[in-house]
Formats: sequence, C-alpha cells, structure tokens
Amino acid sequence: MLTHWERIKAAERMQAYIEAHLGEKITLAALARAACYSPWHAARVFKEVTGKPPFEYIRLRRLSAAAEALRGSSSKVIDVAFDFVFDSHEGFTRAFARQFGMAPTRFRHTDSPVRLFMPPRLREWYRWRQQGEDTMTEKKKTEVVFVQVLDRPERKAIIKRARKATHYFEYCEEVGCDVWETLGTIPDALQEPMGMWLPVCFRTPGTSEYVQGVEVPVDYDGQTPEGFDVIDLPACRMMVFQGPPFEDKDFESAITSLWDVIASCKPETYGFAWADDDGPRFQLCPEGYRGYIEGRPVRPV
Repeated sequence: MLTHWERIKAAERMQAYIEAHLGEKITLAALARAACYSPWHAARVFKEVTGKPPFEYIRLRRLSAAAEALRGSSSKVIDVAFDFVFDSHEGFTRAFARQFGMAPTRFRHTDSPVRLFMPPRLREWYRWRQQGEDTMTEKKKTEVVFVQVLDRPERKAIIKRARKATHYFEYCEEVGCDVWETLGTIPDALQEPMGMWLPVCFRTPGTSEYVQGVEVPVDYDGQTPEGFDVIDLPACRMMVFQGPPFEDKDFESAITSLWDVIASCKPETYGFAWADDDGPRFQLCPEGYRGYIEGRPVRPV
C-alpha cells in the first residue's frame, strides 16, 4: 500500500522536474516517469497534493518565471516568450495580461507589484475525500463520441483484487500502481491491460469491486503471477465508448466528459439494454492520441 509520504515525495519529484524544465516542452508522460506512477495516477496525485492540475501549475510557473525574467534583463518580450515555451508574442501577451492585469511591455516599465505564482505548500492528500469534494477539473463537453457494440467471446481474465476499491485511485491506494506493468508482461493476452468494475457474481468475499486485469483465451494455461486470480468470463456484448483525442492538459476533462455521455446514454436507442451482470465494465488507459475508452455490457432487447 502506498503511503501518504510516498505521494508527497512523488509530487515533489514532479515539481522538481517542472522547475528543471520550465524552458522545455513538458509532457504528462515525462511527469509520470519522474513520479514513478502511471500518467493517470501521476496527474491526480499532483493535483490533490499541490492543489492544481499539472498543466495549470506549469503555465503559472512559466508566467511567473517570465515576469521575473522581464524585470531582471533587457531581453525582448518575444525572446522571453519563446524561452518559456509560448508559441507566439500574441499568445504570451494575452496569457500574461490575464494573469497579471497588464501587458509584458507595461510590466517591464512599471514598479507596480504583481503576485507571482510560487509552488504552494503541499496539502493533505485525503482532504477532498474526507470533505466529499469533487476535485475533477471543470468538465469539458465532448464534441464527438464513437460508440460501437462488440461481441466478446468466452474467455478468462487474470486479475489483481483489492479489498474495498471502487475506482482506480482507491485501487492504487490499496494495491499500488505497478500492477499494470505486470499485466502487460502476460503472454497471449487478448488485448491490453484494463481497469474493471466486477459485478457481485465475479467477486469473492472481502474483495473489491474495482480490479485491474487482462483478458486471455479461455484455454489459457500459462503462469499466473503471484497474488493474482484467474476468473472465467462468459461470452457477452459490450457497448464501447471512445471519446475524441485530447491533449495532456485536458486529461481529466476528457475522462469526465465521457462519463457524462455514458451516464446519459440510453442503450435502447441502439436496441440494447444494460446488462451489468454479464461481465465487467472496463476502462482502458487514457491515451491522448486515441481518446478515453470505456465499455459496458449490454443485451439485445
């Protein structure tokens, strides 16, 4: 089980990486490597510990560093903008003015104080859970969602159970964030590792609704990693939702937008009804190039 201190240290590693690379392109994958977490978990840990999503934090740090550079040198505004990875003079000026209430050229020639953004003190990791807060970023409406119904054959799943987890972050609290990597080494997998919400009929007493696992052929007889279980999954149909591609900075809103779509979906429109007891609902690792993907069992009506 990962400790509170380990999460704080992970956030500190990401903060240190950001400070060392303010003048370079920073990706969520790079932050995840610094944190030693998956990209999804790294972003959530960062926000809950620092109080800001990673790319908002990066933007504010770059603007503040740019402000200090403008006051401390005779560099051209455009050069400072490029030094801190802004694409254009106009874009930098707009962002700077929104943040500090004045254009960079005026700021350089005035002694008016501005409030620079400096890394905040690390916050209590569980504050939002204790207060029942929703700490996701503001939801962004999904423009296009691709929906398809797929037939899944009879198969098995190799899974790692937790005790009480109902979603990804609770699962990482209990089990850790390295399960995905272990699942990725299992030969003959039918597809990539996934998060799964198990119906009651697939759970054992004292174990969690949410697990991580990988599907394998029904005749799979390979080695099972220590601490993992093998369960039988019957043939079923899955309604799969795929959101549009997203940028790293829109990582959370891409997920929450698709959740909104799924929650409002009426499968009867497609001639189906939800069939949650037929198999696990699943989620694939969010990847910006393909969008966020979730699937839920259905039956014809």
